Amino acid sequence: MSYTPAPDRYDRMPHRRVGRSGLQLPAVSLGTWHNFGDDTPLVRQRALLQHAFDLGITHIDIANGYGPPAGSTERNVGRILAEDFAGLRDELVIATKAGYPFFAGPHGTGGGRKHLLGSLEHSLRSLQLDHVDVFYMHRFDPETPLEETASALDTAVRAGKTRYVGISSFSAARSAEMSELLRQLGTPLLIHQPSYSMLNRWVEEGEPSLLDVAEQQGFGVIAFSALAQGLLTTKYLDGVPEGSRATQGKTLREGMLSEANIERVRALNTLAERRGQTLPQMALSWALRDARVTSVLIGASRPEQLDDTVRCVQAPDLTATELAQIDEHAQDGGLNMWAASSGA
Repeated sequence: MSYTPAPDRYDRMPHRRVGRSGLQLPAVSLGTWHNFGDDTPLVRQRALLQHAFDLGITHIDIANGYGPPAGSTERNVGRILAEDFAGLRDELVIATKAGYPFFAGPHGTGGGRKHLLGSLEHSLRSLQLDHVDVFYMHRFDPETPLEETASALDTAVRAGKTRYVGISSFSAARSAEMSELLRQLGTPLLIHQPSYSMLNRWVEEGEPSLLDVAEQQGFGVIAFSALAQGLLTTKYLDGVPEGSRATQGKTLREGMLSEANIERVRALNTLAERRGQTLPQMALSWALRDARVTSVLIGASRPEQLDDTVRCVQAPDLTATELAQIDEHAQDGGLNMWAASSGA
């Protein structure tokens, strides 16, 4: 049965400009870190992608190593795009990444030209596309000169393999350096993808902060793990439910479910209820409160989860009083698993 998208999809989701570029992204974007590998039935993946698009979520974020097994997410998404979205490619913004270990050997990881450009070619074959819209360097690589990484990203654009380039989990200083290098090459840095949530606020820290650098340099910011790997939901308030990420050892590591963090989440949940929002909705509204944040990435295992979270775009702006109340509890919870990259 062929897929016909909802005709009112663009009425449901606001789009925001990415920095000073000509690209716009939906305020809420779909991440595929989980639930699109071979451990999830393809019929469920298809339902998620179709429902997301019906809600106006036109941006799909992937990486070369997402799965499991590594690489399967790109293959699965590529199949669904070919079968269900063939006539809708121009409406979609497809992003993928490289830089973390993907295969054995010295060229299966890092920021070198061989890995980045080879990985992009592999991603395009898996996705069944001739180009992606955004290609990211997934992490800072201290062993490769930034000049080489920037040159590889520039080459990818000039070869027509990607429309834009981005970086993920770079410090403010490294982001400014990469932005300047890319500008000199004639390929402006489009976007930075950091972890950012009410319990992981590193992008606000420092002089200048990463958000300051984004504004100065003109690139956008798209936040991942805005729900703190599921901690900013209500699922852990009464213990660890069976089948949750915490029981699977995926993204919630030892110490993250500390009593201090749970108490913060309880207090934040109370504030959300006062606003008439669920905690995930308020967490996303909070992350989007800053105009320098273009979009937030969300994951979902069921279409109805998307229905709940995207309601954040319908909520009234957080007031100064509400923001001050949130700040009392929105404190660092030791959740930045990417500090080795963002702190380098």
